[in-house]
Amino acid sequence: MKSCLIADDSPVVRLMVRRLLEAVGYHVREAPDGAQALAACQKDMPDVIVLDWRMPVMNGLEFLVRLRRLAGGIGPCVIVCSVESDPEMIGQALASGANEYVMKPFDREILAGKLSLAGAT
Repeated sequence: MKSCLIADDSPVVRLMVRRLLEAVGYHVREAPDGAQALAACQKDMPDVIVLDWRMPVMNGLEFLVRLRRLAGGIGPCVIVCSVESDPEMIGQALASGANEYVMKPFDREILAGKLSLAGAT
C-alpha cells in the first residue's frame, strides 16, 4: 500500500485530501506544519507528500529543501498546493524539488490528475 503525508495547516484541506487518497488505496498521515511533516518523514518516509506552501512553524518550501537533503528524501513525489498563482513562485516550488503544483481551491479531479501526472497513482 502506498503512503502519503498531507502537510497543511487547514484541517478541511487535510480531510478532503485524505478522503481522496484513501479512496484510491493510500495509507495517509497528516501534519499541520512543516516541522511536524519533516519529523514524520524522518521517522517513516512516505511515497507521496501533498504540501501546503504557507504553514506555521516551517513553510512548505523550507520543508521541501530540507526533505530533499534527507536520506531517502529524493524519493517522495511532492505536490505543492497553494493559493500562489505567480508563475515565478510556481517555478520556485518546482526548482526547490516539487514534482507538481496545484492551485487552491482544487477538487478531487484536479488533485487526481496531478497525482497521475507526477506518476504517483
